[in-house]
Formats: sequence, C-alpha cells, structure tokens
Amino acid sequence: MRIIDAVNQTDRVEDVLIDVGNVVRVGVDAESLSGDVEVIDRNNLILGTGLVDLYSTSGEPGFEQRETLTSLAESARRGGFTKVGILPHTMPAMDDITALEFLHRQKDLPFMAWGAVTQGCEGKQLTDLAEIAPAVVGFTDAKPIENLSLVRRLMEYVKPLGKPLMLWAGDRSLESGGVMREGKWSLQYGLAGSPACAEASALAALLELVRSTKTPTHFMRISTARSVELIAQAKSDGLPVTASVTWLNLWLIDRDLSTYDPNLRLAPPLGFDSDRAALIAGIKSGTIDAIAVDHTPYTYEEKTVAFELSPPGAIGLEFILPILWQQLVVSGELTALELWQALSLRPAKCLNLSLDLNNSGLSTLFDPTESWTVSKGSIASLSHNTSCLGKSIMGKVLQLNYLFDRTNFA
Repeated sequence: MRIIDAVNQTDRVEDVLIDVGNVVRVGVDAESLSGDVEVIDRNNLILGTGLVDLYSTSGEPGFEQRETLTSLAESARRGGFTKVGILPHTMPAMDDITALEFLHRQKDLPFMAWGAVTQGCEGKQLTDLAEIAPAVVGFTDAKPIENLSLVRRLMEYVKPLGKPLMLWAGDRSLESGGVMREGKWSLQYGLAGSPACAEASALAALLELVRSTKTPTHFMRISTARSVELIAQAKSDGLPVTASVTWLNLWLIDRDLSTYDPNLRLAPPLGFDSDRAALIAGIKSGTIDAIAVDHTPYTYEEKTVAFELSPPGAIGLEFILPILWQQLVVSGELTALELWQALSLRPAKCLNLSLDLNNSGLSTLFDPTESWTVSKGSIASLSHNTSCLGKSIMGKVLQLNYLFDRTNFA
C-alpha cells in the first residue's frame, strides 16, 4: 500500500497490517505473518496522515436545519478528517464559557472550538479572552474587524495567552457590496465586483499591527496574488504569521461563474487565474501554510435564490481531498506529499497541535481511482450547497474497515 506520511515527510510503498480494531502497523513483512492473517494486494490505495481542518461552520447550536454536530462529524469522517476547527459564529456565539461548554460536552466528536474575540462576533466589545482561553484552540470572529484600534488592543491581550489569533483581512468599504472578484468577468456577467485590493490593503494594515505587537497571528481565507506577496515579505521579515487558503480558491476561478450557480457565491470570492497560480505556488514555497475546508452549510431555501442574494459559502469536507488530488496532484501542480501536508501536518502546526506520532497518525484511507456521484443520499451533510451536486468525482475516502469487507475484493 502507498503510505503518505506527512509527519515524517515520506511517500512510499510498504506492507501495512490493520487489525479489526483499526490499529495500523506499517512496515510489517507480509510473508512473516501467521496463517490467521489475510494478505490483500491493494497498491492502488493510499494510507495517509489524518487530515486536520483549520476552520468550518457548524449549524448547531442555533441553525440545526443546516447542520448538526453529528452530521458535521460524519461529514468529517467521510472526508478523512480527524480534527475540525469550529468557528464561533453559532447561535449563541461561542464567546463565553457557558457557550463553549456545549461543544465540549461532545467528547466523542472530532471538534476544536474557536473562541470569539468580540461579544456576539459583532466586532465591538472584546470577550473575556483569558477566561475562555483554556477552552479554545484559538481566537477569531471569522469576519473582518474594521476597528484597527480594537484589533491592536486584541493582539496585546491575546499574546500572553499562548493561543493563536486568526484574522480575516477585508475592507468592507472597498468591497462595496461586490459579489464576485472585480475584473473582466464581473463586467461580462453583470455582477457587482469586489476589488482584490479590498483584501490586500486590509492585510497590509493588519501586518503592520503584527509588526508592532509581535503577536502570533494566522490569516484566514487568503485569496489574492498580492496577499501572497505580503505574507511572504512578512515571513521574510521574521513576523510570527501563518496563512491559509480555502480549497475552492485552488480549484475554480472567476471565469467559472458563468452559470451563476449560487453555490459558488463565496467570501472571499473566486479570484483570477493568476491568483490561483500564486496561491498554489505559495503552498509549495510554504508562504501559504495550510488549506482549509471552510465548510459552510446552508439550506436549500437559503441558497436557491439569485446569485447576488445568496449567502456566501459552500460545503466541502467530503470533496476536498478527491477534487484537489485530481486538480493539483494528477495535474502535477503539487506533489502528493505537498497536498497531504497542507491538509494535515501544516494546519496542525498553525494551531500548535501535535499529531499522533504512533505511525504518524496514519488513519485516512483514500482510493484515488474510485469514481462516485455526489447526491443528497451519498453525502452526510444535511445541507447540499455545493456545485459538485449531481456530478461524478474521481477519488474517495474509505473507512479502514473497508479492507475487512470481502465483497470489495470479489
């Protein structure tokens, strides 16, 4: 079996022993095993380090019709994810210990809580950061905060707490209600455009605050070539910053909005082809540390509206690995190890997490050759806001017990 070990940075073929309890042992000599062990030749399968999602949205609490924690956990499992960061803009927002206790009671689910930095994620009054620090993986409102004085104060308060601060750079006044990236295709499609400088200018200002405070800061939803340049310069200058891109910005570009599919109404919007190329190059160079799913569920009624009226966001936990494998690995834009690290080890490092070093946390079984059709019945999410619906996808994450089902080898 092919082993992609993100922790030890190896991509190799070895014999693997998986027992009925899903305990994995790599490097076992198949010929030395006793007669009680069935030897199966499945060199087309990949066993890799468990995936880690930096940030996604849960419907529960407050919007259970979109997604429950149970359905979200099942989506994560089917996508190969062992950890998922939950953004705090639930209802109520995860801005105090009482709200965070709800998520922590779900002990059997693979979630990490992000704590809100302002009350109700409204960007006005800071939460009690020290009180909620032990219960969260980091701090964010998951939306741009316009008051830079407040952001500076926030950075000063967060720094001694030892948890990352995650910010989204965006200037709402420059965005001017745009629903796609401003440029040739926004004009051709007749949709209000949001200029790339709305992100880059806000990012430049936030980086100056990091330079001043030296607070470790993660920048989420990076989507422009200029932003990649700014992050690269900041890292070169020794600033304590990391950055992530959402997966759809590595797959599609502004030109792909010709169908006006409301499931492609995203924030940040799909960028230019040059943005996509810069983001991929950023992953290869390490400027962009991680790829996030940013799974954002909405009901059929919420999304089945005109493109410009649709709330931004799409689901993706169950599609990200197969689609990016085809788009980036098969095409040769990234190596298999580079993609896997950007989906596992590197997001874990952004959160100061240690992956399971027992066999490097190998738990995601992936068949890049299996084709399947995305339908409401074939995915676990309660919401179906994805442009993948009804389409055939090459590549599927399997469960380890798949290897014990003899019908798979008939």
